Amino acid sequence: MQIETERLLLRSLRTDDAQALATLWADPKVTQYMGGPRDREKSRQGFEEDAELSPPPEIDLWPVVEKASAQIIGHCGLIDKEVDGQAEFELVYVFAPSVWGKGYATEAASAVKNYAFEELGLERIVSLVDPRNAASERVAIKIGMQFEKETLRPSGKTLRVYALHASDD
Repeated sequence: MQIETERLLLRSLRTDDAQALATLWADPKVTQYMGGPRDREKSRQGFEEDAELSPPPEIDLWPVVEKASAQIIGHCGLIDKEVDGQAEFELVYVFAPSVWGKGYATEAASAVKNYAFEELGLERIVSLVDPRNAASERVAIKIGMQFEKETLRPSGKTLRVYALHASDD
């Protein structure tokens, strides 16, 4: 899998991506609205195992590489999610603090949205957003998602559901 935008490359996971992604997911600032930091070593091992899957899954989170620096700056893609008893495909975007405010999340999320509708033929995607995460909310709105409802997650947190149908895009 490969999606290219003006400044970014989203591609299938490789074994040598594991350390950078594990570092991203272990960052408390990055994960503050997503359940907190993940264990770096467990994450690294999990990413290495996932990189060995053949063929790679169609629905997944992919490393986001900044073309100018060739560095992994984020993790973006689609995951299967159950929301209020309904099977959904969630668009997820996670970026390093060093690139916040540069429009990368919107650029990557927009590209994944197009991939979801045009390549995978999905009819609907959602994003679950913590109400305190204004930046994430702005990304969802910029790519055309609309607030649909609030949902109580198994963790006990209330999140906002932003949704977009292929027919609305």
